Amino acid sequence: MENFIVSARKYRPSIFKSVIGQVSITTTLKNAIKNNHLAQAYLFCGPRGVGKTTCARIFAKTINCKNLDENVEPCNNCESCESFSQNRSYNIHELDAASNNSVEDIRNLIEQVRIPPQVGKYSIYIIDEVHMLSSQAFNAFLKTLEEPPAHAIFILATTEKHKIIPTILSRCQIFDFNRIKVDDTVDYLEYIAKNENITYELDALNIIAQKADGAMRDALSIFDQVVSFSGNNITYQSVIENLNVLDYDYYFKVTDAFLKNGISETLLIFNEIIEKGFDAHHFINGLSEHLRNLLVCRDEVTLQLLEVGANIRERYKEQTKTCTPEFLFSTLEISNKCDVSYRLSKNKRLHVELSLIELCNITSEKKNFNQLELKEDTVKTKASKDAIEKNIEQTTEEKKPEEKKVKPIIANKPKSFSTFSIKEKLDQTSKPNIVEEPELAEGSEELKENFNNDFAEKDLIDKWHQFSDKIGDKPRIFNTLISKDPKLEENHVVSFLIDNNLQKEKINEIRNELLSFLKTELKNSAIDLKLIITDLEEENNKLYTSEDKFKHMLSKNEDLNKLKQEFNLDLE
Repeated sequence: MENFIVSARKYRPSIFKSVIGQVSITTTLKNAIKNNHLAQAYLFCGPRGVGKTTCARIFAKTINCKNLDENVEPCNNCESCESFSQNRSYNIHELDAASNNSVEDIRNLIEQVRIPPQVGKYSIYIIDEVHMLSSQAFNAFLKTLEEPPAHAIFILATTEKHKIIPTILSRCQIFDFNRIKVDDTVDYLEYIAKNENITYELDALNIIAQKADGAMRDALSIFDQVVSFSGNNITYQSVIENLNVLDYDYYFKVTDAFLKNGISETLLIFNEIIEKGFDAHHFINGLSEHLRNLLVCRDEVTLQLLEVGANIRERYKEQTKTCTPEFLFSTLEISNKCDVSYRLSKNKRLHVELSLIELCNITSEKKNFNQLELKEDTVKTKASKDAIEKNIEQTTEEKKPEEKKVKPIIANKPKSFSTFSIKEKLDQTSKPNIVEEPELAEGSEELKENFNNDFAEKDLIDKWHQFSDKIGDKPRIFNTLISKDPKLEENHVVSFLIDNNLQKEKINEIRNELLSFLKTELKNSAIDLKLIITDLEEENNKLYTSEDKFKHMLSKNEDLNKLKQEFNLDLE
């Protein structure tokens, strides 16, 4: 039976070209070799599984290769390359700083550095996990790192650059390795699957790449695990089952329930997720990521930030059409608050369920708000329509006496025109439409009395409260109008007491509407409104600042000033 080699070792890059996702670093290292600008120390830092140690090995092998090609890649055929591939090279030395972190280990390394290489031009020392060295070992290493022999090159690798002392960092060329992108990881997994004759679904490989979180070694380990579970056919369903990943379908369904205000449906979906063994905090984090992806899909410019497969991408595009930006902003804010306060909650499930109910109510609140606005518009339209109809009826009644005086037109009499009649018509056409009080015919004293009708203060108060009820949707103005009763003065002037200038501004906003209502209901066009501020003088005399209060108290008792100076008191 042939020994199995894990993919992370079997497909480990051996040349710069095969390194994934670190183009800028590999290009810099190749140019340094090509131009013979090699430094005495390099520091490779970055997250796990992104190729730090791999690049250090390729760099070390390339430096001593005797037959570099035109792309500055090692030949893998010369004596130096073969000895390195067979792990018997005396020019390339690897040291694990996690297990060799004492001063004595560094002293042995310094003694070894003095020995020149047997084959090739340089001796390369690769120190992995260099941050594990003790502070004494770092200090013992300083001098050699700064001024090593001409044949010695140090390559340090670490995942925690912040733990390395600054004096070491200042002696090295530092290369920061990036996390490998999801698309690059998927491409490399496709390449391996084809080499191993494994069928796959692209969405399945995408889930593996996302689970790896930018680490190629993790992606290859997960790939081997999934192959062991599902055989030579990797499907999306087998991947989410094996890796215990929450299916995208749940997030799409729960978002649809938010849009429909489906509280019951949302709680049932969440219960199903909990019964499958998923953590509630994991669900909230995934939901926040889903809502963020929906927001990203709204613009073609940010679509590149969406790291999902092609099929899932299309589903995102379809769902984002039904979501407004305001809805997405609100849901993101609520889910983020739930995530932040999750650890502090004692009843975690209830905490998540309350957040889900709040998410469902976003659309409900918007509907109620729109209905309220529509209702307000309808009330205003109806009120204006009733006022117009009343004005038309009043104008029609006033014109009836005039209509009686109109003489019948004789059919056989020819029409005659004069320059005076034409001029009069033109003058009437050019004049603006000004609504004037209709002239009443003789003998219509009853109508004249109605239009300039006298009314009692009791009638005024009744009509005042009727108008207040009409504007009940404006609570500030409503409360101001019903706080006191108006008074009737001479010449039909209505006086109303208010407390401050703010109330005056609010009433002035509806002044015309109020006067129109009173004139129509009380049948008197001479009504006018006078607003009187009652506590203006009192408001001016109010004491706001500490200094004003002290001066007021000082005017009553002058000894307070001596007390203040003797005890060095402040006004605050």
